[in-house]
Amino acid sequence: MTEQTWAGVRERVRLLGSAPGAEQVFGYRGHDFALADPLTADELAELERWLGVRLPDAYREFLREVGAGGAGPAYGVFPVRRAAGSGWEWVGDGGNMTTPTRLTEPFPIEGPGAELLDALEAEQPDEADFESAEEYEEAEEAWWDRWETLMWSEDRTVGAICLCHIGCAERRWLVVSGPERGRIWADARCDGVDMQPLRLGSDDATPVTFRSWYLEWLEQAERTAAEVADTTEVTGTAEVTGTAEVAGTAEGAPRDGAARGGAAMAG
Repeated sequence: MTEQTWAGVRERVRLLGSAPGAEQVFGYRGHDFALADPLTADELAELERWLGVRLPDAYREFLREVGAGGAGPAYGVFPVRRAAGSGWEWVGDGGNMTTPTRLTEPFPIEGPGAELLDALEAEQPDEADFESAEEYEEAEEAWWDRWETLMWSEDRTVGAICLCHIGCAERRWLVVSGPERGRIWADARCDGVDMQPLRLGSDDATPVTFRSWYLEWLEQAERTAAEVADTTEVTGTAEVTGTAEVAGTAEGAPRDGAARGGAAMAG
């Protein structure tokens, strides 16, 4: 299989959906292993004209050969489709966070500095410092407004497409413009940390591309389903097995305690 070849992937996903043990793959209820129809060449050309940018090769070939979205890592790849009226949109919990009119701008490698975040956290109101609950709630609301402005600014995600959510307002973005073009970035701003490049392998050395992100999920999902089927055959009891998003990066149960800012930005 060459770098940009997706031959057989759509069929593998279809077979996975009907395999014993498939229901133990994390996030399968979000897509049920269904894939949208692939885009036609004319539809892809129309999409890219509307965006004003050529999509990364691995993703555009996925759209043409596998599907416009659906089954994939965690709760699936947000489908891209024509929006009501005009234009296109990515559909999913966070799909509306993409700013199509700013995809030609370079994606910023760095967001708010740690010093700024630390300083703002140090200023978070303490209820013990206020004479009434009303005064505290007003100060807390104002503080959260500042936090969201700093962490959730549209400027942080220009040049990238929100493609997936993994639970509790944590998401994955595909960079389409700038030095990180073609790579997947993890968005855990809901937990108060800046966006970071997703890495492949335990050594944190290999950047994750759309192709490696998707195919690693598929291979791991196939292994999970097979292992559960084998366990059921031997013991008669299904054993839940977590599915990694990429090697060395566990994609298990969703994180708890998402911050208000992440929840507020959910699609």
